Amino acid sequence: MTKKILHHPRSGRYLAWAVVGLLLVFPVITADVGGAESKSRGPIIDMHLHAFPADFLGPPGKLNPVTGKPSAAIATEEIMAASLANLKRFNIVKAVLCGPDRELLDKWKAASPDRIIASPMINGKSSPQDPHYNIASLRRDYLAGQLGAMGEVTAQFQGLSPNDPALKPYFALAEELDLPVGVHMGPGTQRGASPLRMSLGNPLELEEVLVRHPNLRLYVMHAGWPYLQEIKALLHNYPQVYVDLATLPWLWPREEFHYYLEGLMRAGYGKRLMFGSDQLFWPEAIEMAIAGIESADFLTEEQKRDIFYNNAARFLRLEQ
Repeated sequence: MTKKILHHPRSGRYLAWAVVGLLLVFPVITADVGGAESKSRGPIIDMHLHAFPADFLGPPGKLNPVTGKPSAAIATEEIMAASLANLKRFNIVKAVLCGPDRELLDKWKAASPDRIIASPMINGKSSPQDPHYNIASLRRDYLAGQLGAMGEVTAQFQGLSPNDPALKPYFALAEELDLPVGVHMGPGTQRGASPLRMSLGNPLELEEVLVRHPNLRLYVMHAGWPYLQEIKALLHNYPQVYVDLATLPWLWPREEFHYYLEGLMRAGYGKRLMFGSDQLFWPEAIEMAIAGIESADFLTEEQKRDIFYNNAARFLRLEQ
């Protein structure tokens, strides 16, 4: 397969530093991976699923940072098949799928057209000659139904604020077409030569974007961790903004995740929190992420249903 990578040639290396940083910073925890399937549940929407080539951030067979073992699925095709099987197994009826390889995105969507919402990664430094970044081409693909969302917007990994001028045409297109847009905000690393800056993950960096595009349907990925007060301020002033909880339920220590989640619930934002797995290269992380939400005993069953499905269905306008 000839890969059509939707990234600047160096961006994979920068993102790789960020993933390595997460693996080093956060301790290995024991996930309640057995409990996710044991309970009957309604449908789930995953707002943060990835289609990565197995060798995108290093050699295939990367160790799951929680279990310390590689997945049974190692090759690109195996990761896709196992992830899609887990979507079916856990009644995940819709998943926003993002990745750097357009051909691979198309392959996932063809394999599960009713579940997959394909979404190209946007980093802000890709060549304007790349046909996948040409605004006219993107508009055509959205109108044709080949793509259904925008993001993950990974500008932070390039050392860019989401308010950078390079991203203006993409946000304008998303507002014009009323597309859901997911922006990476928060976790990463400054190791090596990476231009990523944690300060650029402050959710308040999005404020000028929201002022410029008041009808933008935007969600903050990773709930803007660790900026709890800042994400609460953004949610307070911009009621159109939602967040996904991706990565936090399974990669973070449970105590830290529950502290962050409970802070958002206490502030009254339970109707704008959405489930996301961010399974990366580990299909089993889908189950682990579900278990992380279910383990939050301070949530009512109704609140869990909101996070797993209702809030995302409203955000994606599935009820219309």
